[in-house]
Amino acid sequence: MSIIAASNGHFIDDNGRWLILRGVNLGGSSKVPTTPDGRTHFGEGFYNGADVSFVGRPFPLEEADEHFSRLTNWGQKFLRLVVTWEALEHQAPGVYDIEYLNYIEGIVEAAARHGISLFIDPHQDVWSRWTGGDGAPMWTLEAVGFEPSRLHASGAALLHQEMGALYPEMQWFSNHLRLGCATMFTLFFAGNDYAPGVCARGMPIQDYLQEHYFQAFGLLAKRIASYDNVVGFGSMNEPGEGFIGIRDVRATRSDMLLPGLAPTPWEAMCAGEGLETSANRVAVKGLKLRSLERVPLGAKSVRAWKEGEVCVWRRVGLWDIENDRPILKQPGWFDSGKSYKAKNRAGKNGAVAGTHSVFNEFYLKPFVERFAEHLANVSGNSKRFMIFVEGYPQGDIPILRPNFFCVNESHWYDSLTLTMKRWTGFLAYNPERQRVVIGSHAVRRYFREALARIMQHSQEFMSNAPTLLGEFGLPFDLNNRKAYRTGNFKLHAKVLSLYYDALDANLLSATLWNYTADNTHEHGDGWNREDLSVFCKEDGGGRAIAGFVRPYAPAVAGDIVLMQFYQRKGRFILEYKPEHSIKAPSELFVPMIQFPRGALISASGATFSEPDYHIAKGTKKASLPAGAPGGSLQSLILKIDAEPDAELCRLVISRL
Repeated sequence: MSIIAASNGHFIDDNGRWLILRGVNLGGSSKVPTTPDGRTHFGEGFYNGADVSFVGRPFPLEEADEHFSRLTNWGQKFLRLVVTWEALEHQAPGVYDIEYLNYIEGIVEAAARHGISLFIDPHQDVWSRWTGGDGAPMWTLEAVGFEPSRLHASGAALLHQEMGALYPEMQWFSNHLRLGCATMFTLFFAGNDYAPGVCARGMPIQDYLQEHYFQAFGLLAKRIASYDNVVGFGSMNEPGEGFIGIRDVRATRSDMLLPGLAPTPWEAMCAGEGLETSANRVAVKGLKLRSLERVPLGAKSVRAWKEGEVCVWRRVGLWDIENDRPILKQPGWFDSGKSYKAKNRAGKNGAVAGTHSVFNEFYLKPFVERFAEHLANVSGNSKRFMIFVEGYPQGDIPILRPNFFCVNESHWYDSLTLTMKRWTGFLAYNPERQRVVIGSHAVRRYFREALARIMQHSQEFMSNAPTLLGEFGLPFDLNNRKAYRTGNFKLHAKVLSLYYDALDANLLSATLWNYTADNTHEHGDGWNREDLSVFCKEDGGGRAIAGFVRPYAPAVAGDIVLMQFYQRKGRFILEYKPEHSIKAPSELFVPMIQFPRGALISASGATFSEPDYHIAKGTKKASLPAGAPGGSLQSLILKIDAEPDAELCRLVISRL
């Protein structure tokens, strides 16, 4: 099936059918190397950033058919394939891992054999493994003067590799506020404005970093451009704003508060210089995030910088040391209304209010446009790759009127459940309004409305581009890991079902985070104590399958009006207005795990057939067989044809 991005707000194929893409992120452990084992609970070999290999992530090539067969049977036929910059260019600037490129090409080819389409996700979290996440190679940090081995001790990063079992769960995100991550994102996106004169190998630091990023993913794009099942590339996973647009480096960023240490930019800079510093510790109290206490940040005399290197922000004159004391000279250095190019741009284009708007308009948007242009150049076709765009995790994505195929690939998580690893059923947190949502009906309504707002952005600010929810998911170590003791994942299936109900209500394509082939109960996805994989060998393979393996319409010859699955009642409804000029049939994925005793199917305005079960073409009502004995998963595709004079087609599948 050829997937084409359309301007009417959804995906279509080469037959003109409306596509709903459903699949997974592959996979969670692709953030870290296989050799040496880079899962974050290991520290050995961590500071040797050059001699690593990611070959075997997401799984060994010889296991590809097993995993892709499973995903196909689950109806997960669209993948977000995780690839990090480090995996491509870890050894040195401009030195690429050809063995890894060969491996990824093998994964792409194997997916094609199973009819699975995908896009490449240039994945990063809080910049790199040495700043608490994954993504960029170590040499990017060294290029600006950082000493990676001292980032944790100096307070410039929070690292699982250094803390082991003491690492606080779900606090990796707080690295956005620390010196290492914030500095690197500022230099990557806006070094020309905020760090004039800072260079690497004779190039301005922003140009140096971005050019290497473009070249690395451009090389991969050129390698796999001939595979039709590769539909596009993400521009960057969850890009960070760094210090961009901050009005006063002494102020706390209330828009970024999550549980953990929350230093101001000034506190982060002082700690990185080895000066005695403290910062606020933020935690949930009284259903709100609050600053509870001051906690030491870093260690005295331990600098984040290499010997002989001066802090980047001291080099540009933001601060200095006088009489052995730090002196803040320009607290508004990052304020776009001061003396940078952003001020001139704002003067020409009108005032731009807010940190997120400054980042989106002046820095992220040009980056995305340059990335798209580079991929068009290397593939020789400006329309070859869709560009999947996402914004800063706590903000909107840019306003785009692109001349390339653009997809809104925003992420959404039920943040209270994700960070607290608790499910109550009646509590959620709305980060946009910064308030708790109370009541089971209100929680479900919030889920639907949150996803609707993402689609609304596509309609209003992205020329009605298609939307694909790039990430959403659920921790499987919920409620003190109870399911691992009981083997019962019914609660997880229930919660996932609520998320998918919200997707269906918005007719939204999505890729679930995530499928990790080497997930374990003890170490989860192998990264910062996260455990969101729907696959785990210790649980016999898939877990909470009934929560995400559901009936849906992968391809519809017309405009979908309604797609709804009442899981408790075992009833699925699809309604659509047929487009009679489309000759290809509509398709409906039916997993028999949802209909274990069989089902009745009826249609009005349409007829259906399914060759595996020899239902005669033209059938208006029929029975579907029961699921296979022993509970093994079966699935089928119903082929649906609209009647010549039908104005509305309606199909109903009901559990026996």
